[in-house]
Amino acid sequence: MTMGADQFEKPRDQDIFFNWYFVALYAGAIPGFTATVYVQDRVSWALGFGLCATAGSIGVAALLLGARFYHKPSAQGSPFTDLARVLVAAIRKRRIAVPPNNLGYCYGPHEAGKPPSSSDVPSQNFSFLSRAALISQGDTNPDGSIAKPWRLCTVQQAEDFKALIRILPLWTSSIILSVLIAIQSSLTVLQALTMDRSLGHHFTIPAGSLQVVNLIAMSFFLSLLDRLLLPPWHCLIRHIPTPLQRIGLGHVLNAAAMAASALVEQRRSTIVHAHNAEGRAGWIVPMSALWLVLPLTMTGAGEALHFPGQVR
Repeated sequence: MTMGADQFEKPRDQDIFFNWYFVALYAGAIPGFTATVYVQDRVSWALGFGLCATAGSIGVAALLLGARFYHKPSAQGSPFTDLARVLVAAIRKRRIAVPPNNLGYCYGPHEAGKPPSSSDVPSQNFSFLSRAALISQGDTNPDGSIAKPWRLCTVQQAEDFKALIRILPLWTSSIILSVLIAIQSSLTVLQALTMDRSLGHHFTIPAGSLQVVNLIAMSFFLSLLDRLLLPPWHCLIRHIPTPLQRIGLGHVLNAAAMAASALVEQRRSTIVHAHNAEGRAGWIVPMSALWLVLPLTMTGAGEALHFPGQVR
């Protein structure tokens, strides 16, 4: 995904790439949840795994064949090393007095001590980390470059660390959401195993294939959002929804999907109790498994908003 985004320079083009990346990802998973599951369920697991290995090999070959056409940005070093340097430098300079007027900060290898512009001023949030960019004796070379990278960092490196801290709540909420989606996926299969999965008189839907509803819904809503909803939205409001707004709406839809799943399970349990079928192994509840389509569709719509916004 990162390599694909590096092929584009404009943020709008990157947004479109992220949307279509997830469309391709989920559309490609549809055969895995239908054809492969059917083969494993009706033919053999060995053939199913063989199909997966073949598809993976074709994907690797396609990636290598296109290698000469890729835009390959030069390596900029490890971001984790920069984060560690900021933390170590800030701790080492915890007792250094902060000079007034934002002077004495390192703004780059050739601008050490230069008065900052309005866009370069260190932010007031997590000001402790800004100490990592304070210049002390012996931190710089005569040409202004950094002599001791574990004692002095640039203002931009400190701001990058602060940005990482700011998005931690967003990451945490996404972890919780991912857990809920994973639980719904597992319970949906278990629910489907006890429900009527017949489609007509001669075909029974494999329980694992019901997850394809989620994939189809996400692919559909991503395409709908990118091609039909965002252009008129931009014409009316003069701006497109921010990534945070997309994530928030995705959370709302996923919460509603969990509520819908709970209602379906309540209905299924009521039917089981009505037939006094608790504990009867292999008993099929006289309730169509297609009731599971609604919560899975809502989850797919929520993921179409949440995951691309999260990546962006």
